Amino acid sequence: MSRRIAVLAAAALALGSPAAQAADLPRFAAAPVPVPVPAEWSPWMVRVRVLGVLPDPGARLSAGGAPLTGAKVSISDSVIPELDISYFFTRTLAAELILGVTRHRIEGAGTLAGTKIGSTWILPPTLTLQYHLDGLGAFKPYVGVGVNYSVFFGEKERGPFTSFRLTSSVAPALQVGFDYMIDQHWGFNVDVKKLFLDTKVKLNAGAVRGRVDIDPWIVGAGLTYRF
Repeated sequence: MSRRIAVLAAAALALGSPAAQAADLPRFAAAPVPVPVPAEWSPWMVRVRVLGVLPDPGARLSAGGAPLTGAKVSISDSVIPELDISYFFTRTLAAELILGVTRHRIEGAGTLAGTKIGSTWILPPTLTLQYHLDGLGAFKPYVGVGVNYSVFFGEKERGPFTSFRLTSSVAPALQVGFDYMIDQHWGFNVDVKKLFLDTKVKLNAGAVRGRVDIDPWIVGAGLTYRF
């Protein structure tokens, strides 16, 4: 009888031990550690800006083949909305195309002071290749170099002139600017370009002709959206 009691006591102790209790608990597999997924990089960026187009004019004019000494021109500034599209080949190398249309009044200066000449519309698409500095956080400066092709249209003569024509022209362009990104997609942009643009001009069917330097500074600010 005592032997039976001893066996039962040993079994009770075994069932009450931590090892036995652990064996009776259900086992759960460890939850998998989530792997971070990097944000998808997009090469496309667009900007909507307000541009100030500020000509730095000069002129070389002649009448009947004789130079008009001291003849200069004055070209009005213009403020326009503008759209540009950028494509990033890498995170630092991009191409930018700007699109907009400007209107300018042209008047005489120097020995032609007080003479109204005319007005014109200009379509000046400009393509630049940019280098963007990386590693500065939200601040993303860049520099660029490229080419502009300016199309003159809608010329209207004024004052004593009976005709006024300008020739479309190609010009080199320099650029500097920055984007400041508010979040992954939205940012603020400031941009400055210099175009070295000149064009041929004819007045009164060529009686007065020459070249006019426009050489505008293009200063812009607006919103950036990165896809």
